[in-house]
Amino acid sequence: MTGTTPATPAWKGTPVLPLAILGFLAEEPLHGYQLKDRITGLTGHVKPVSDGALYPAIARLEAKGLIERRTEPGAGAAPRQVLALTPAGRAELARRLREPTPTEITDRNRYFTILAFLHRLEDPAAQAAVLRRRLDFLDAPGAGFFFDEDGKPVKSEDAPTLFRRGMTQIARATAKAEREWLKAAIAELEEGA
Repeated sequence: MTGTTPATPAWKGTPVLPLAILGFLAEEPLHGYQLKDRITGLTGHVKPVSDGALYPAIARLEAKGLIERRTEPGAGAAPRQVLALTPAGRAELARRLREPTPTEITDRNRYFTILAFLHRLEDPAAQAAVLRRRLDFLDAPGAGFFFDEDGKPVKSEDAPTLFRRGMTQIARATAKAEREWLKAAIAELEEGA
């Protein structure tokens, strides 16, 4: 079609904070401080969420019609604001879970955010497809970052320091455990589909 541009997804290529907000609000309406506590619980010390990041993200989601504010009576005299997901927000959450970006598949912290809410995607085949993308990433040959003094790559077990060898050992063990879980989860989802 000439003269038109394809629709751009609302959050393509952005951090996962909007996804975490949508995911937690899909579970139940929350106050801002409750939402912040849940996101902090998900990301922990790795990526703490600040008010300066959370509240502007909430405002952007609200401006796009993905979440709404409701006023509830407060415990004291002041009413409290509650955030809730709109039908458009539920649709955006489903789209984000069905179509994670390459970075959301390859970056462990971003992938774990997808994984935390993947149960919200009701189609087992679609869930399995996301898990298969992560498995494909883990199975792809990776380039190491260990080089000898001539700049030639060396096997990771021959890394020049105890600590880099430790990094490799931990990464391999973690990847092995994740592969085993992914294969079992994909088989279970496909069997149930």
